[in-house]
Amino acid sequence: MLGEGEFLSSPPRKTVRFGGTVTETLKKFKQGDTVDYDLLMTQLVDPEIKDAQIINWLQEFRASVAQLTKDFEYLVSKILKLPWLSRSLMVVEEYLAFLSNLVSAQTVFLRSCLNMVVSNFVPGRIVIQENGVDISDSEDEDENLPRNFDICHRALQMIAKYVPSTPQFLMPILVEKFPFVNKSARTLECYVHNLLRITVYFPVLRLEILELVVEKFLKLDVSAPRNDIEDAEETAEANNGLPTCAEEGLFDMDEDEGKQNVHLELPNDDVMAHPVAERLDILMSVLLAYIKDVCYVNGELELTRTKDLYRDLIVAFDKLVLRTHASCHVQYFMFYICSFKLGLAEAFLEHLWKMMQNPNNPVVIRQAAAGYIGSFLARATYIPVVTVKACLDLLVPWLHHYIDSQDAGSKAYCDVALHGSFYSACQAVFYIFIFRYKQLLDGNLRKGLTYLQSLNFERMVMCQLNPLKVCLPSVINLFASITRKYQLVFCYTIIERNNRQLLPIVRSSTGGDSVQICTNPLDCFFPFDPYILKRSKKMFDGIYRVWEDLSLQDVQAPQKVMKQDTAEDEEDDFLKGETLQNETGITPSSFESHMQSPSSVGSPPITFPLRHF
Repeated sequence: MLGEGEFLSSPPRKTVRFGGTVTETLKKFKQGDTVDYDLLMTQLVDPEIKDAQIINWLQEFRASVAQLTKDFEYLVSKILKLPWLSRSLMVVEEYLAFLSNLVSAQTVFLRSCLNMVVSNFVPGRIVIQENGVDISDSEDEDENLPRNFDICHRALQMIAKYVPSTPQFLMPILVEKFPFVNKSARTLECYVHNLLRITVYFPVLRLEILELVVEKFLKLDVSAPRNDIEDAEETAEANNGLPTCAEEGLFDMDEDEGKQNVHLELPNDDVMAHPVAERLDILMSVLLAYIKDVCYVNGELELTRTKDLYRDLIVAFDKLVLRTHASCHVQYFMFYICSFKLGLAEAFLEHLWKMMQNPNNPVVIRQAAAGYIGSFLARATYIPVVTVKACLDLLVPWLHHYIDSQDAGSKAYCDVALHGSFYSACQAVFYIFIFRYKQLLDGNLRKGLTYLQSLNFERMVMCQLNPLKVCLPSVINLFASITRKYQLVFCYTIIERNNRQLLPIVRSSTGGDSVQICTNPLDCFFPFDPYILKRSKKMFDGIYRVWEDLSLQDVQAPQKVMKQDTAEDEEDDFLKGETLQNETGITPSSFESHMQSPSSVGSPPITFPLRHF
């Protein structure tokens, strides 16, 4: 028996073969004699073809590669469909050598070769037929998938060695081959993993690949609203914890030893009941693991690599995420990378601030930027109070300047269409205050109160633009309760007046008149509302601030503050430790549906401490 190293240099093993050599067959075909050519084609598609025969043909094709012009496109297509990945290592090596020769001698087949390689980025299908009818169509449970993926990436790098322009031809193929978002979680997981892996050796494609991945993730995200996911989980719990979707990803994203296997042998508690949420959960785990792998080398943060990745992610965020309304989870990739170093979080905040205050940006973008600032500062535990103050010192003066510019004008009245950016910024400030007021007052109460008084909340809420009428009632009521306790501003008189002036909105677009109170005129949402995908949620342990119910002590005003008018006394029902009820008309992803039900949010245990750099 010949050893593996001796095989390729030895004469081909004896095989059953009909017809002449490949060179002779191609020459006869050009002369009009197609007998041997047809015989060759028949043997190439034979499912019983042996490894030795494949190697023999590949060696002959390599020797005749100069003759494989576009005239033999059909023949080349059959060669590219050979089941080479599932064959022995000797076949694989010979096939890779053939690909190298083919693309270097006949670049007309470059796209075909790239198409073939990329098509192997997902598990194959096994179709069982009976009497010409498909009775079974399932994914191939090939345990050699990681090995096959390694070979595919090796093939791409080898092709690029001979054709330097490979990346620009590869990207359109990656877009075209991306599986439909309704494919199985395993298929999507494998493809996304392989896409992200390409960015390691083709860094020129990283931005385009990240944009492609984020775009596909967003399609999944917006098709799985928060309420639908929560309803599916409740239904699954009612059915003894059995999810409606039991798809499990088996491909381990992490390549380094010692890293946790993200998806193998998952307990039922980690499987999402909502099928779209299940797919998105697995894909977000892959993306977040990729971000960490790029930024950390041997457990140490590599700052240059992290900054470069941050720049690409912020471009994808601006182009896709910021313009998508009510996405629930995809935007958390920015939340995650910013946790690696405070400088990244501050850069993100500065970027959002510039977008918010720029009058040349569309109003919807400015409002979204304000929402991100408020939600990010409120929820990120890794942002210190000094940074919160620095942001408030930008937002609040901007609001006062806006009030100054409007008070004397003809548009000094409450109108969302005219002053949307102002109201969004006000709501961001109120939201930040609700979440961070304890830290702002911690240590030195007198000094903290002096700082909060310097923000002049009273002027903001008393101005003619009347932000208390526009912002979410849940935010306003909590803001009013806390500020009254510390005698910063008394909001209840204005709230009561606004309630009396609130007119129902009559809509008849559904065929009949219906009366509804619009409690979210800004149509806003808080982008970092609680993350509810079970697997990937674990990546945010220790860096995410969960809302806690206000205790009676948190909102109960001192005795001298209780002397308010009747309207304020009526509001005290909320201060008796009760939770506000959800208002009608709030968007599913709004603060309303979560701020008032903290018990449904929950908080995973902190499993690792915050890193400081």
